[in-house]
Amino acid sequence: MLFRSFIYGGTILPGRFKGKDVTVVDVFEAVGQHSAGKFSDVDLHELECAACPSGGSCGGQFTANTMACVSEAIGLALPGSSGTPAPYESRDSYCEASGVAVMNLLARNIRPRDICTRKAFENAARVVAATGGSTNAGLHLPAMAHEAGIIFDLDDVAKIFKETPYIADLKPGGRYVAKDLWEAGGVSIVMKTLLDNGLLHGDCMTVTGRTLAENLKDVKFPTDQDVVRPANNPITPTGGVVGLKGTLAPDGAIVKVAGMKKLQFRGPARVFNCEEEAFAAVIDNKIKEGDVVIIRYEGPKGGPGMREMLSTTSALYGRGLGDKVALITDGRFSGATRGFCIGHVGPEAAVGGPIGLLRDGDMIAIDAVK
Repeated sequence: MLFRSFIYGGTILPGRFKGKDVTVVDVFEAVGQHSAGKFSDVDLHELECAACPSGGSCGGQFTANTMACVSEAIGLALPGSSGTPAPYESRDSYCEASGVAVMNLLARNIRPRDICTRKAFENAARVVAATGGSTNAGLHLPAMAHEAGIIFDLDDVAKIFKETPYIADLKPGGRYVAKDLWEAGGVSIVMKTLLDNGLLHGDCMTVTGRTLAENLKDVKFPTDQDVVRPANNPITPTGGVVGLKGTLAPDGAIVKVAGMKKLQFRGPARVFNCEEEAFAAVIDNKIKEGDVVIIRYEGPKGGPGMREMLSTTSALYGRGLGDKVALITDGRFSGATRGFCIGHVGPEAAVGGPIGLLRDGDMIAIDAVK
């Protein structure tokens, strides 16, 4: 029998460059700016040295911190444990408390299957959408649910994303880093306002031995901060992540729209059969405004392994094309990716998906609203 309380390693602290908080993604985007002659050698080196000042995972609402929030939302981690930055000694108390929690779970015979229910996965998807989290949650949540014997696929995730307000102003789409969310009250305040507005299942069991609603009973939503908005006064009324389907992706695809103003796009395809080809084209200034960059044969079988496309997506932003082009791939994105970047296109090219039929110049139409 398995009894478990999950403890996250913690987020990195933000770096400081020219008076602003920065993360590793700023370095990736600076590479694109450097190639365009907009960023000096000296500045790039200074940014590289400043961006990652401590241990810990990437510092925005990228994949690791998204899934850390999921660990609390799903009930597998102690309340408050996912947000404390990696270097802080206060994390030690959470480690000790997690051990105590495991012994309590053992005594009460509460196992992961009692916690990882369909409702718990729905709660997790809500938190991903509300925080503008990583598109990789569209892979991880169905995979976790499958391991628990629960049917919870991309269509289910996308439906919840569409019905969830986007409320946390976090990078890459927003202004704040993970440390700012922790200082504002952590994922607990996100869940508190979602619960108060009828958007979470409060009766789900958690590793505390109490329900989610019981855990959040004494949490007060702080009004003296603007990192997280109340769920009834969101940044946008629908989630920061959207599921898509169409002739190019009959099995579905996913895009992060948090922070985006333009949710429709139409343009000619520029087709590449691996990320390296696409990255070289961006750096060599061969991608133009209005293009739809296609990166295929990067899926689970084609990659193989479904690599992330962060170098290319960041270089596009660095060259000033972030909101002027779109990108579609059967591969995967970093949670740090921003812009009109559609991933996880299925079926992938390697198994005969329609994305494998595209040629340069084919017109692509995207609508993340419809």
